[in-house]
Amino acid sequence: MNLLDKIKEAAYGAGEIMKSASGIRPSEAKSGHANFVTKYDALVQDYLEKQLSAALPEATFVAEEEGQEVFKEEDKTGFTFVIDPIDGTSNFMKAWRPSTTSIGVLKDGKPYIGVIYDPYMDRMFCAEKGKGAFLNNVQIHSSEDPLSRSLVCMGTAPYYEEEVSRSAFLLGHWYLLRSIDIRRSGSAAFDICSVAAGNIGLFYEPRLCLWDFAAGACILEEAGGKITDFYGNPLTYTGKSSILAASPGVVAGGDYLPPKELIRL
Repeated sequence: MNLLDKIKEAAYGAGEIMKSASGIRPSEAKSGHANFVTKYDALVQDYLEKQLSAALPEATFVAEEEGQEVFKEEDKTGFTFVIDPIDGTSNFMKAWRPSTTSIGVLKDGKPYIGVIYDPYMDRMFCAEKGKGAFLNNVQIHSSEDPLSRSLVCMGTAPYYEEEVSRSAFLLGHWYLLRSIDIRRSGSAAFDICSVAAGNIGLFYEPRLCLWDFAAGACILEEAGGKITDFYGNPLTYTGKSSILAASPGVVAGGDYLPPKELIRL
């Protein structure tokens, strides 16, 4: 079994833990508005670390829970797992879908493998650099439609200061006037995959953590899409960033970068 298959197997196992959950309540609130964690976040992360450590013992970890949130100097070389055990914890608590498990692998600080699993709809998105992107073993490609014929997904950056979330909604109106309509799923990892699969033309969020976008970035790029910060700069994959994930059709159409006067990061 190759590394990608081992990571997919671990993601399926994480999905089983998520589906077994009952009586979900936040065990604590992290810093920021409505930024919750449940016991299942910790259970899934612990499970994934054990499975992934066995699959690639030399790899380091950057993960959302349990004090592993910081990208370290040692993560710039070799292999690093970047994990969000449950992306969309608020969705998970309220049984509002989707909630996903996101597992990225950085090789020398750049996306190498991405696996994102939605256990409730049994959707497995995955990619390995140079080998294409897949949904349930069927290759996917990002859309060739321009922005005017595309849906746009937004993230509201709810955990940060008011000006950041205000910017998300100001940009929502700007994109609304230039697209078919706006959507919001509550899982950034899933939204980036939706751009990769051709359902969504563009996804944006003013501020995301590395574990929110590392896996999705690999999947989107292998599907032909482009992911940058709000100014069109390449991502550094060392920490938080604004995220703009766009299909090739939206990119080719131009004028999709948000106006600088509306950006609050």
